[in-house]
Amino acid sequence: MCRWLTYCGDPIYLDRIIFETENSLIHQSMRARQSHITTNGDGFGIGWYAERAVPGTYRDILPAWNDANLRSIAHQIRSGLFLAHVRASTGTATSRANCHPFSHGKWLFMHNGQIGGYDRIRRRVEALVDDSYYVHRLGTTDSELIFYLMLSLGLAKDPVNAIQRTLGAVTEIMKQADIAEPLRFTSVVTDGAAIYAIRFATDETPPSLYWRYENDQLLIVSEPLDDDQRCWHEVPAGQMLVTERNVRVDMVPFRPN
Repeated sequence: MCRWLTYCGDPIYLDRIIFETENSLIHQSMRARQSHITTNGDGFGIGWYAERAVPGTYRDILPAWNDANLRSIAHQIRSGLFLAHVRASTGTATSRANCHPFSHGKWLFMHNGQIGGYDRIRRRVEALVDDSYYVHRLGTTDSELIFYLMLSLGLAKDPVNAIQRTLGAVTEIMKQADIAEPLRFTSVVTDGAAIYAIRFATDETPPSLYWRYENDQLLIVSEPLDDDQRCWHEVPAGQMLVTERNVRVDMVPFRPN
């Protein structure tokens, strides 16, 4: 499974979180602690908000630990809201188009998990995506497909409802196809102001997800960046973390519909 992190707070250089922490995302790309797939070397990506209306992204297929450009860029870019992701493919090709985070307009999205039986239902799920969004789909992952389905179902107007409707539609198609494999889903989606992070699965083993808020800085991560257990809080299964910049963190039930 993939590993990812989201940072929100005072602007900092990206390398401070991505490279310099004890259990950094770069370390997790080589040796994840809370995943049955320990190596996440099928590409990486970063997305950040700065002074433009839309976020910047940098994605590539090299392992994150082996890309000098990533280290150089992370050393130069400062941001108050950024996402970073290291990928372990669940069956789709290793290509730049399949690396997270995915972006559309002001939105960024990244995901850890998979749709059970994706190859059997992909065509039916794709049919739910509005043509105006489907034309922007470049890769083959279930993650990117989920993102464009969220946009099709009203992400810009009612994010919580759109995310719940998306997962509801996917699980209903899985049910109709008699798919026994689970849907596992930990993700974050943001428009640069609000952040929505979800931990959900149709079985009892959703991928790990944690958060920490201290000194006006919020971190949402696949696994803690250090061993200070007092600071890290697990996102309960079936919950959505919702926050806006410099506003309190709320935990609300996540119910696909």
